[in-house]
Amino acid sequence: MGNFLTGKVVAVTGAGRGIGRAIALACATEGAKVVVNDRGVSLGGGDPTSTVATGVVKEIEAAGGEATALTDDVSTMAGGQRVVDTAVDRYGRLDGAVCVAGILRERMLFNMTEEEWDPVIATHLKGTFTVFRAASALMRRQGHGTLIGFTSGNHQGSVAQANYSAAKGGVISLVRSAALGLHKYGVTANCVAPVARTRMSAQVPMQLKEIGDPEDVAALVTYLLSERAREEGITGQVYTVAGPKIAVWAQPRELRAAYAESTWTPEKIADLLPGTVGTDPMPLLAQLEAMAAAAAAGDRPPA
Repeated sequence: MGNFLTGKVVAVTGAGRGIGRAIALACATEGAKVVVNDRGVSLGGGDPTSTVATGVVKEIEAAGGEATALTDDVSTMAGGQRVVDTAVDRYGRLDGAVCVAGILRERMLFNMTEEEWDPVIATHLKGTFTVFRAASALMRRQGHGTLIGFTSGNHQGSVAQANYSAAKGGVISLVRSAALGLHKYGVTANCVAPVARTRMSAQVPMQLKEIGDPEDVAALVTYLLSERAREEGITGQVYTVAGPKIAVWAQPRELRAAYAESTWTPEKIADLLPGTVGTDPMPLLAQLEAMAAAAAAGDRPPA
C-alpha cells in the first residue's frame, strides 16, 4: 500500500470495469477508503448486475484496503446523493468524487432516436451533475474536496456519436463551472480525457496512435486527488492521458474580432467575416477524407 491518499475517502462511479476499476484500485493502493459505485450494465446500459462492483471491493479488501460497493443509478438525484451519503455514513467524510460512469448508443444524428439520446446524456452528464451536486454541498461545509469529471477527445465532435460528444462537452463546462463556483470554499474540480484500452475505446472506428492502459489514467487521477495537486492550485483544467503522454487542453478564448461602425447588416458581415474574423479550422474535418479513402481501400484508418 502507498500513502499518496492516506486518510482520504474517495467515491468512484463506473468503478466496476476498465478505467473506473483501475482508479478505485489505485486510490485504495495509495491509502484511500473507496466507495465503488457501478450498476454493472452492458456498454449500451442494459443488464445490470451487482457482481461488478462487489468484485472490485473484494479485490481491494484482499489487498488490505477498505471499500464499499454500491449499485445506484447516478442518473437520478437520489443515486448521486446516495454515493455521497454512503461515504459519510461508512467513513465519516468524502475528499474526492470521480465520475467515470458512461454508456454508448452510437447512431448517425439523422437517425438518432430519443431513446438513444436521453440515456447517454443522463448517464454521462446528469450522472456527473448528481454526484457533483451532492458532493459539492458536503465539500463546501468541509472546506476542502476534489471533483473529477470524465470527458473525451470526442467533445470536439463525432461523426456518429452526437449524444456522447454533447454529453462530454457538457461535462467540461460543468467542471469549469464547479471550479469557478467552489474555488472560494477550497474545492477543486478538473476533467480527464482518457485514451486507454477499454470496452468503450474498442468502439472507436480508427487506430489510435496514442493509447495507453487504464492504469495510466488512474495514476493521473490519483495525483489530481492528492494534496500535491491542491497545493499547486490545479483546478478548472482538462487533461488528456494517453500512455506516456499527458497534455492539457486550452481554455476557451476569442481568436479574432471585427467591429462595425454602425448596425450590422448581412452585407457588412459578408464583407468582414471571411477575411477579418475568419474561421478556426476543425482538425477532425481534415481526417474525414483520409478515413473515407482508407475505408474504401479496406483499411482501418489511422487517427
